[in-house]
Amino acid sequence: MPPTITLDMIRESIYSAAIADALDSLGFRHQSPRQQFQPVTGCPKIVGRCKTTLWLEFAYEDPNSYDLELKAVDGCRPDDVVICAAGGSVRAAVWGELLSMAARNAGCVGAIVDGAVRDIAQMTAMEFPVYATGCSVYDAMHRIKVVDVDVDVEIDGVRFQPGSMVIADGDGVVVVPKEVEREAIEKAWNKVHDESRVRQEIAKGMKASEAWERYGIL
Repeated sequence: MPPTITLDMIRESIYSAAIADALDSLGFRHQSPRQQFQPVTGCPKIVGRCKTTLWLEFAYEDPNSYDLELKAVDGCRPDDVVICAAGGSVRAAVWGELLSMAARNAGCVGAIVDGAVRDIAQMTAMEFPVYATGCSVYDAMHRIKVVDVDVDVEIDGVRFQPGSMVIADGDGVVVVPKEVEREAIEKAWNKVHDESRVRQEIAKGMKASEAWERYGIL
């Protein structure tokens, strides 16, 4: 195992299930929301650090609907992943093409939205990774807005803290608590590389039960 496992190395080698297994072994057994997040722009993977936003539906006219949303996007830094905790709302889209462009310009590597998005074709064309639980044609103005930025938020009871590592791929979304990040990443790294050896053995004809007995991995 290398002395330092970088984000680029994680993007190349580690996947969400390996991180979830590592966290399980450390006693952190609820680090992945069970909502069905979909990679709506077709991009297979997001790895970065949480830039959190908390959203709230409302039913009155507010010309300042965008204020905190724009603050959050303008405050993105390299390797950030915007986390939109919108309670699964489909009242209106909370993320779209122009926010993706501005966030990418600031170094953001993707968005994870517990709610609706729009401009999917445009975001797909620009290859900006977005995972979401829904879509909507409606604009957020006067319908839903950011009410806080850079605070702890929850999605399906899972806490996302600003700066925590997050991984999203076709299997789901996993957030890594800061206090166990290094240990979890090391365990996931080892598991992925151990699985490669097991995969080779099974490809040669080893039985699943024998692989489990010998390596403790399946």
